[in-house]
Amino acid sequence: MLDIRRISNSRWWHKKKSWKLLAIFLFLVFVRISKGSIYKDFYFFISKPFWPGKFQKEIILNSIDQEYLMKFNLLEKDNLRLREYLSLQQSSNGDAISAKVISRKTGSWWRQIILNKGSKDGVEIGSTVIGPGGLLGRVKSTSMFTSSVKLLTSPESKVGIWVDRLQINGLLVGTGNDSPILILYSKDIDIKVGDFISSSPASTLLPPNIPIGIVQSLNEPLKAKKTAKISLLAKPQVIDWVQILNVKI
Repeated sequence: MLDIRRISNSRWWHKKKSWKLLAIFLFLVFVRISKGSIYKDFYFFISKPFWPGKFQKEIILNSIDQEYLMKFNLLEKDNLRLREYLSLQQSSNGDAISAKVISRKTGSWWRQIILNKGSKDGVEIGSTVIGPGGLLGRVKSTSMFTSSVKLLTSPESKVGIWVDRLQINGLLVGTGNDSPILILYSKDIDIKVGDFISSSPASTLLPPNIPIGIVQSLNEPLKAKKTAKISLLAKPQVIDWVQILNVKI
C-alpha cells in the first residue's frame, strides 16, 4: 500500500513538474513572439515611482535651452564669418586681389601662409595682406601661381603702428608666437590694456589705418621704452580667404 502511494505521489510530482516546464516554455515562446514587449511593459510599471520628477524635468529643459542658445551663437558666428569671406571674394576689384589660403606654416619660426594667387595674377612682393579682422602681414615671395605671406607673428616681421587713443606711433615686432610685441620709445607713455592699434599713417610699407589688434598686457618698462603684448584681430590659423592690396604707398 505504501509503495502504491509513493508511485502515485511520484507521478503527481512529475506531472506537476511537466506542467511547470510547459508553462515556462509557453511563456518563453510568448516573449519570443512579442519580441520582449512584455518585459518593457513590466518595467514600465515597476519603474514608474522612480521616474524623473518636476525638478529633473526643469534641469533637462534648462540644458536643452542652453544647448539651443549655444547652437544659435555658433550659427550666428558662422554666418558673420561667411559674410566676411563672401565680402572678401566679391570685393576683389581695383588694386585688391582676392586669394584663398592653401597652406599654413605657423610653427615657432615659420609664421607664414601660402595663397593661391601669384605673379600671373598681379601679386607683388611687399603687398599688404588683410583678412577678416584686419592686417595679417605682407607678401614675402611669389611664384607664378602662389605667394607666401610673412605674418605679423613672424620673428622677421616689423611694422609701424598707430595707437589711436594716444595718437602716437610705435613698432610692432613678431616674436614667433601668437602675440607680437608693441614697442613704444618712451617709458612715460600712458598706454593701457584695451588700447586699439592700427597701421601707422607714417608707415612706408603699409597703407594707413588698417586695424591690427588690441593691447593684451603690459610689460615692465625698460630704461628708454615701454613694451606691451598685442592680441591680433585677424587670426591666420582660422582664416580661409584674404585680400592682397597692391597699393603703392
